[in-house]
Amino acid sequence: MWDDEDEDEGWDDGDEEFDARKEHEKIYRHPLMKKARDIFGLTRALVGSLDEARKELYGNIMMEDAMVMSAKFAGAEGISDYVLKMEKAVIMKVHAKSLYSMTYQLGMEETHAEEHLELLREAIQEYRLLFKEWIKGFDPDEKYDDGWGIFTD
Repeated sequence: MWDDEDEDEGWDDGDEEFDARKEHEKIYRHPLMKKARDIFGLTRALVGSLDEARKELYGNIMMEDAMVMSAKFAGAEGISDYVLKMEKAVIMKVHAKSLYSMTYQLGMEETHAEEHLELLREAIQEYRLLFKEWIKGFDPDEKYDDGWGIFTD
């Protein structure tokens, strides 16, 4: 039953062995991930200083936006499929824009000094520029049709 190990020899056609630690380091050293983590820290500080009512109203949304920006990046970096990378990129963009617009809502409600909100806005703008460079590296020839028809033509 277990003696047929030799049948599976060469199942992996790649020359390189997958190194999870190396892949993790590659993702977390990427400038876009570093910026996403900066944004998460700034967001956490802003949310932490909100009064309880606003924290309940805006806090979870803002923290989710900030977390998704880095989580989807990590997922996209770990795959080569253009369609999946683009899906994750769109989700990252939507959450970045949501977080950016939330700074103006907080500004209208005068919850924070404008300088603190501007720090987060500037970080998101830097993220946007890094994001635009990052997506240029996607290989549109490396795509698999998932049947939904998005990013396949």
